[in-house]
Amino acid sequence: MDFVKAPFRIIAVFILLGFPLAAQTPGGTADQSASALQNYRVGRDLESRGSMTEAETYYNGAIRICQDEIARNAATRETYTVITWALCRQNKYDDVILWGERGRRLYPDEYRIVETMGEAYFYLGEYNRSLAFMQRYTDAVPQGERTPTAYFFIGEIYRMTGKYRHADIAYTTAVRLEPGSALWWYRLATVRESVGDRDAAIAAYQRALVLNPNYREAAERLERIQAQ
Repeated sequence: MDFVKAPFRIIAVFILLGFPLAAQTPGGTADQSASALQNYRVGRDLESRGSMTEAETYYNGAIRICQDEIARNAATRETYTVITWALCRQNKYDDVILWGERGRRLYPDEYRIVETMGEAYFYLGEYNRSLAFMQRYTDAVPQGERTPTAYFFIGEIYRMTGKYRHADIAYTTAVRLEPGSALWWYRLATVRESVGDRDAAIAAYQRALVLNPNYREAAERLERIQAQ
């Protein structure tokens, strides 16, 4: 075997398998030579696979890179966007607001930050502020990547504050834009049930169960409403 070529063959296999090399170093530490966005994406992928401890390493790496760019006056709109994304993933919602406000002062039209701050305010229990930020995002970016999610949060706020008709409209918009979430259909079904829209509620519960046949709450509520 040619031992000189062997390492390159190994690297080629890693690339073909889709393993992240650029943002990964021995020992699982975030690579400062990679961009903040690369580190964030690796962290997000690890989190989606249930490896939150490893993901934290990359989120922290992304945050450090962003803070370094800010300290060197080299920050861009991407810098403030990524730092708010990473902090939100870590549930550091007060810090999301802090850095988000700084970013918005420089880039008031950076609506990715607006949406992330809307999420942060939601989890902080500041529903009026969350609603204002989410509506600002959906008005400005009606076809944005996070627009379906923003409408879901709007629905959550209206549901939690007892405005079920408003919640129905928001959830309906969310599932129209992104129909693959069983949770979103379930939430839509609950608000329809709350206002007595029985047939529409049944249809939404059924859709939730098509997407997730093991959704126990949806199955129980569907059985109850059909028995009435």
